[in-house]
Amino acid sequence: MTKSRLATTLGCFALLCLVIAAVLAWYVTRTPASPFAAQASAAPPDPALVQRGEYVARLGDCVACHSLPEAAPFTGGLKMATPLGAIYATNITADRATGIGAYSLADFDRAVRHGVTPDGRRLYPAMPYPSYAKLSDDDIRALYAFFMHGVSPAAQANKPSEIPWPLNLRWPIALWNGLFTDPASYPAKPDQDAQWNRGAYIVQGPGHCGSCHTPRGLAFNEKGLSEASKTYLAGGLLDGWYAPSLRNDPNTGLGRWNEADIVSFLKHGRNRHAVVYGSMTEAFNNSTQFMSDEDLGAIAHYLKSLPGDPSRDGPAWQYQASELSAASTAPGAHTYVSRCATCHGLDGRGQAEWMPPLAGATSALAGEDASAINITLNGSQRIVAAGVPDAYRMPAFREQLSDREIAEVLSFVRTTWGNHGGAVEAKAVGKLREHTGPASSNPIILQMR
Repeated sequence: MTKSRLATTLGCFALLCLVIAAVLAWYVTRTPASPFAAQASAAPPDPALVQRGEYVARLGDCVACHSLPEAAPFTGGLKMATPLGAIYATNITADRATGIGAYSLADFDRAVRHGVTPDGRRLYPAMPYPSYAKLSDDDIRALYAFFMHGVSPAAQANKPSEIPWPLNLRWPIALWNGLFTDPASYPAKPDQDAQWNRGAYIVQGPGHCGSCHTPRGLAFNEKGLSEASKTYLAGGLLDGWYAPSLRNDPNTGLGRWNEADIVSFLKHGRNRHAVVYGSMTEAFNNSTQFMSDEDLGAIAHYLKSLPGDPSRDGPAWQYQASELSAASTAPGAHTYVSRCATCHGLDGRGQAEWMPPLAGATSALAGEDASAINITLNGSQRIVAAGVPDAYRMPAFREQLSDREIAEVLSFVRTTWGNHGGAVEAKAVGKLREHTGPASSNPIILQMR
């Protein structure tokens, strides 16, 4: 190759690199489009719109992340662990200096549905904007009205993240968004009825159920964002808990539940199959119990339309009787009889809706044992239904039982009464013991106003 041809080739390559760099720079710094961009700031809206926005905030469970029990509502501060380091929820009151009081409706829309702040900074997807992207324009408008006019402004500075440089650079998130999110609002399916579409909208959008219940990929992305993917709501491991399948899997999902069971679980925190615990307690206490009966019915109707996957879930569980007594000698059996049977029964079938059965429980059938270990180590938070804390809660056994004893009793539960979750290892108990703490025995009530 002659020198002139080499120079020409290098020049073309350099030009191509500059073009690619320019396009990349534009892409990662661009401002997403908003249907509200041309609208001027509106006057204080009518009370009905604010009230509607409060309901949308309940659907989205905004208070669970953006409020702390002893702080003013929506002033942020909740610490959230990520694989890169801890981040903190922000102040989303209408305070102009430390909150979102200076946001226009278009600014608010871009932050909620696209994860982009007015200064162009990309939000970490711990903020579930991949789901909130499906919110309707009307719900965004109502939500904005609530935060601007229904929540008292409060000056509370935001805490910086603990993610170190250069991992804290935000521009790569724009590329992540391009690969793993869908910026379109929820499109109604014409071949489905109104109830199904309403349920799909809530589950996929404001309810952001997939944030916990959908498995994650190597890039920490949800593997599916709608029923179009077989992995959507197929169960996921997050923050020391296994969020089970919400599909019609008979073992690890809702296959044995009917629509009334789902409604009862979301409205009352319990049904004949289970009682809320772990991260779902917060979702119930702050969100699902406040949903209308019509919306709960729509959610149940949609979830029951999602097929299970026998190749993943395996043969359906069937109860197998097992005789237990204080003289039982199988590893873990004596611990179960002395520590667990009073509530959950010698037959593992629990006590109606108050003490959940362990025979056929998802935590005893799933291959993931994190939830079984976590609830045994740390107990459960208080369920607060209709403002009344529950009288019964799972106690923490981290101080009473060793890693080996917990592993043995859980292995017993997960291999008895037809359960086939498998054995639990003591080292798995020790690992969760080190990274988790006991649940509070005090009722935690987060205020919306």
